[in-house]
Amino acid sequence: MVDNIREPKQQRAIEKKDKIIEAGFNLICKNGYYNTNTAEIAKEADVSTGIVYQYFKDKNDILLEGLYKFGDNIFFPILTLDLSNYDIKNFDNDLTNLIASQIKNHKLSQRAHEEITAMIHTDSNVAKYFYDKEFEVTERIKNLLVKNGYEEEQLLEKVHIIIGLIDNLCHEIIYHKHKDINYDAMTNITINMIKNLFKK
Repeated sequence: MVDNIREPKQQRAIEKKDKIIEAGFNLICKNGYYNTNTAEIAKEADVSTGIVYQYFKDKNDILLEGLYKFGDNIFFPILTLDLSNYDIKNFDNDLTNLIASQIKNHKLSQRAHEEITAMIHTDSNVAKYFYDKEFEVTERIKNLLVKNGYEEEQLLEKVHIIIGLIDNLCHEIIYHKHKDINYDAMTNITINMIKNLFKK
């Protein structure tokens, strides 16, 4: 029962809960949400099923905790970067590097991307996580551009467009793989579109 869920206070218990979150999230990303149960998560975390239910009401709880703990690194790595000393003069080079890193990130976490993003359409909590994080990324980039002298007018909308462009490019290269599309050319077109959108 939900009333029995407890928040660990001692370090050993906190570490045990973290181990369950990591084990559960990894299993869900590897085997799929519907192909994973709490008994398998408990076994992977080397704890009893009863211990799992002390900290979580179900595997959905574990999935969400995993998203909050690991999601930024997998889905929104820009949120993990220190941008306090960012210089807009490096925009072209940084944009190229950002796209390359996003593509690499999608490749490294391809199974997690496929499994978790599919759940946006079936799980309202997962959908809310992505909705909130996408806007957090949009706000962060917008504020960075304003700090570097860009006009605020329609900046939020422009940033949201570029996030969509980069995400679509990554998905095309990693998942869709249309054999007649030149992805180097597509990457260059995407970069030029973004640069034109942000011309001062």
